Amino acid sequence: MVSAIAVALLAASTQLSAPAMAAASPDKVLVIGLDGVNLDRVKAADAPHLKRLMAEGLTAESKLYAPPMAATSSGPGWSTIATGVWPDKHGVKDNSFTGKQFGTYPDFLTRMENADPALNTYAAADWEPITSTDQNGPIFSAKVDKRLSLKGDANGYRNEDPKIASAAAAELKNGNPDAAFVYLGEIDATGHGSGAASQAYLDTIARVDALVGQVLTGVTSRPTYSQENWKILVTTDHGHTDGGGHGGSSIKERGTFVIAKGAGIAPGSVRHDVRLVDVAATALKQLGVSTSAVDGTPLDAPDNDAFDALRPQLQARVDETGSPAGVKGFTHTAPSGWSVDNSKMGTGGVTEWRGWAFATDEFWSQAERDQWRELGVRSRDVFAVADSDEWADKSFTGSYDSTLVSPKWTVGGGTSRSLRFQTHYRQETGQKAEVLVSYNGGTPTVVKSFSADSVAQWQNIPLQVPAGATDVQIRFRYSGSNNWYWTVDNVWVA
Repeated sequence: MVSAIAVALLAASTQLSAPAMAAASPDKVLVIGLDGVNLDRVKAADAPHLKRLMAEGLTAESKLYAPPMAATSSGPGWSTIATGVWPDKHGVKDNSFTGKQFGTYPDFLTRMENADPALNTYAAADWEPITSTDQNGPIFSAKVDKRLSLKGDANGYRNEDPKIASAAAAELKNGNPDAAFVYLGEIDATGHGSGAASQAYLDTIARVDALVGQVLTGVTSRPTYSQENWKILVTTDHGHTDGGGHGGSSIKERGTFVIAKGAGIAPGSVRHDVRLVDVAATALKQLGVSTSAVDGTPLDAPDNDAFDALRPQLQARVDETGSPAGVKGFTHTAPSGWSVDNSKMGTGGVTEWRGWAFATDEFWSQAERDQWRELGVRSRDVFAVADSDEWADKSFTGSYDSTLVSPKWTVGGGTSRSLRFQTHYRQETGQKAEVLVSYNGGTPTVVKSFSADSVAQWQNIPLQVPAGATDVQIRFRYSGSNNWYWTVDNVWVA
């Protein structure tokens, strides 16, 4: 626990490192981080400020990775939110922070400082690795103009969160911030002590919601607020089980969300294609800083993925017992222009996975946990799945051999183009995954074969378009027999 004198000294010392007051940008961003929050419990709680933000802006629920990529713990979670890249880049797999790569992948406030030192940045937290210079941190570097670091613990967050909220509200109201990150930790502490299904968890959400309101009032009470363009984001690092705890691969532990309000965000909107890495990307874009070095996509970027348009057609399970009965998460209906060739496909097997299907993370990853399905973090919303392992869980004849066929895209003969797609592939002897290309309806030729794991990776395959060609068509052929799987998403030819 930090004394009032220590808090005052820390505030004074960090204030000395802040730049002289400069002309403020009208574009500003505030990110509020609430540790260990399940969105469904926010909806059940007395949380008027969070619910108002949801009504006035966007609500987007998504899922995290799981081990071995990283634990569903605070270290990886806040590192992902702050840096805008996934754990396979920022290197934080658990709360030890061993392997951290913050020098290569800095937090979004540091990126802002690197791009424009005149920007005024602020971070306040009572989980020490976020802003403290202890051996694990800080996630938000010393380049941030002003940092407030208090020490919360199982009993202390209820005392320290109000101090964080009060200091942040004062800074937001009276200071000159362009970008701020404010962390509150009590909800997570209650989740550990009482479980997410408890009344105590709901009561803590209500208390923290009042603090969120205090921080938001700091923004709206600014003398220049009416001349400013604020983007407000609220997010969490992981969820909690009903009984309390996190770190594993259950869907509740993997649960995260982003709530956002600001210009370009439709009131009351709900999206399924938002990921935690988008928080940093959105903050950076709001301040005019490049997002090219992060995995995230700004919230106002258009979603043109054809697979995502299938969400209204998703169905509940048929044979698959791992996916919950109430989750509508798969379809065999291909998007417009796409098709699935099952002419070589065996018969029988699990209905959901008989040939290429289109599914969501929530549906597919729960088909069988802890087999790396949870690691496909670069897929968004609905993606294409070929899963011979799950297909073989019911009596079948023949083998798995299915081809996903794209529309024909217009190209110019003699030009160079690029085939881009996101892939999540787990290798095993006996299976084959090939990308084939054909021009003007000609014989498909293999341009890529997978012979090793390709976990949540972007593929960029150069294409040399033959002279005279006017269109190109892509095929993804997967074959095997009770092997692993292949997913593909966001396919386009640039």
